[in-house]
This record gives sequence, structure tokens and C-alpha cells, in this order.
Amino acid sequence: MKIIYIHQYFRTPEQGGAVRSYHLAKGLVEAGHEVEMITAHNSGFYDQKWIEGVKVHYLPVAYSQHFGFLRRIWSFLMFVRKSKKLLKKLSRPDLLYITSTPLTTGLIGLWAKRKLALPYVFEVRDLWPEAPIQVGAIRNRLAIAYLKKLEKKIYSQSLRLIGLSPGIVRHLQSLVSDKEIDLIPNFSDLELFYPKEPDSTLQKSLGLSPGLTIAYTGALGMVNAVDELLDLAEWAQKRGKNWNFLILGEGSHQETLQKDATQRQLHQVRFLPLQNKKQVNEILNLADFAWISFAHYPVLKTNSPNKFFDALAAGKPILVNHKGWVFDLVKSHDLGIAFLPGKWEKAWEKLDELESQPRRIHAMGQRSRQLASFYFSKELAVSRVLEVVESRPKLTLDSSADIRIA
Repeated sequence: MKIIYIHQYFRTPEQGGAVRSYHLAKGLVEAGHEVEMITAHNSGFYDQKWIEGVKVHYLPVAYSQHFGFLRRIWSFLMFVRKSKKLLKKLSRPDLLYITSTPLTTGLIGLWAKRKLALPYVFEVRDLWPEAPIQVGAIRNRLAIAYLKKLEKKIYSQSLRLIGLSPGIVRHLQSLVSDKEIDLIPNFSDLELFYPKEPDSTLQKSLGLSPGLTIAYTGALGMVNAVDELLDLAEWAQKRGKNWNFLILGEGSHQETLQKDATQRQLHQVRFLPLQNKKQVNEILNLADFAWISFAHYPVLKTNSPNKFFDALAAGKPILVNHKGWVFDLVKSHDLGIAFLPGKWEKAWEKLDELESQPRRIHAMGQRSRQLASFYFSKELAVSRVLEVVESRPKLTLDSSADIRIA
């Protein structure tokens, strides 16, 4: 089967960031399918590369997390336009596999179905337009009505739908109850991320103290609530704790966070540049806990964050700041502590107590690794995607049942 996979933000492990599409496309090739990837890059020219058996088309469409809202929309629409032009030139596939965000990638699927009679599977990573509506990025009533209508149309016209979390699947079911929807969460790369002894040279170069180390490895955007990690650093410093806080990533709020840390004189906070996945594992293995946070909007409770699954694979206990699917997993499997709004005093007491109990911290980390191995391996995710694109009976357990078990 020939599959054209469309993902505006395709990245490889060497580049760092979200690499779900890299592993799924590679898995499809290893299963005998022909896969071409349509993506974008910031260079001003079209490029083509072979990556792990996948023919990758790089369209010249600039994008940055530092872009304002209107410039982002322009980037999304340019990617749609150039993808359509490229699709007409490529040999005909059997199927399109389209992933969001942005939701606008669904416009490619609608067009291809209407003009080229091509079926498409649509993978929903985040809920658009609900997310930008809740954070206030989209307020115009006509725009909201149009985008919600478009969202439903994209879902209803798809061959199959994939949601990355139980919350996303429930949302899809509420809009298109007659559509077959599969739950395939983000996953852990158990080979790339694993528990190991901390790199003593790296520890020294960062000037880490003997106290607890808490790491955040992800985007530094408006919705990531990394300012709450700075709040925790301030709590620790005011209480005489010589703890370390490592923040690895980039995004639109990076400069704001750095200025905030400087103004608060948070001496134990260190900002590190975005790095490849192998280096992220090195940073995680310096940490006693991984910090997972989002702003407190209902829609963000449905997220399936890559950084969480990386931390599980690395065998790290979790500190989470919000309720939702991640919180449920942390609570039900005793993977860490929840720093929820209004409940920081109790959470702090638990963390303060754990500092002197390294065996308990280690046990939490072991449970994280076990959860990643049993339920969230990339091999399991690939097998589920194959069941979708090949439209064959499921050999794995029903995905939603698996997550309930987890």
C-alpha cells in the first residue's frame, strides 16, 4: 500500500521535539508499505530526503513558536496550498494519513477526497479550535462558528479517526458518533530513553548541588505553565532548599520566563537550549523528578504530552500541575505528586518528605518505566496504526480498554 503521510511539523530524533510521526512512518515502512511524508521547513526552497525508508518532501513554509496568531494562520494556509500542489504531482497513493495540529491540515484531506477521490485517516493530537478559543486566541463569533463547522466536516469526511487521549476520543465521539475512532496515545521510546547513572561530567558543568533535581523538557509557550515551576523553585529557595531546576526547551515565553527567574533571583534555575532526544535523556537522568505542566484550561486536560512519555521511559517520578489524563495515571499508579491549584501546601509536604527517602523516589521511577513498557511502547502504537491503515481485525487489545487498565 502507498501512503502519503502529512504532518506540517515532522521532526526526527536528531532534531528533537515531537517525533511521533517519525516512528509511525518508519513502522509503516518496516511493515512493507511505501510511505512519503509531506512536511515543511524554514528554508526558502523545496527539498527532498530519504529518512529511514521514508521519502520526505520539505515544503518552504516558515513557522516559529515566536510567530503571532495571524502569522501562524498564514503559515498554516500556505502549507495547505503547497501540499495540494505537490499532491497533484506525486504518484497516486492508496491512502492519506493526516495529522493535526493545526486543524487546517484537514483541508488537504477534504480537498483530496473531493478532487482526487482519495480517502484519508485523520489523527487528532490537540483539540482545535477548542484550544485557541479557550485561551482567548480566537474570539470572533463568526470565526468560531466557521471553525467548529469545519472541524466537524473534517472528522465526518475521514475514513477513520485517531485520538491521542481518552478526552480527545470522547470529544470526537460527541461530534461524529457514527465514526470509527481509535485511541492511540503518544508513546515511549524505550530504547532511546532509559534509566542510567547520571553523567557526572554534565552534573559538574551545570554546577548542580546535592539536593533534589527537577527537570522540565518541552515547549516554553503560553499554555505550558512553566511559570509554576518557577513558583516551586521560589518555594524551595525561601525554605532553604538547595534544589536544582532544569528547564530545557524553547518557545514564545522563553524570554519572559528567563527574565522572571532573574527578577526573582532564582539561583538554582538553569535554562538549557532545545536538544536532540539523546541529550534530553541525559538531562532527565540528572533529575529526581520530571515536571509536567499545562495552563488551567479544561481543553488542556485532554493532552497527550510527549514529555510525559519520555519521562516514563527514563524511569522518572512525575510532578504534575493539572487534572486530566496524565494526573489520573500519576495518581492511580503512584508515579509522583500533583501540585494542583490551592493544594500546594500538602504537595510541598509530600515532596519535602520524599527528599530524605530515595528508595521511595526510586520505586516511583520503576513504576513509571513499567507503565511505559506495558502500555505505551512505540511498538504497540505502530501495531495499532497498522490495524487502522490496513483495516484489519485488531490483534492488540481494544485500545480504549488498554488505557482504562493503565
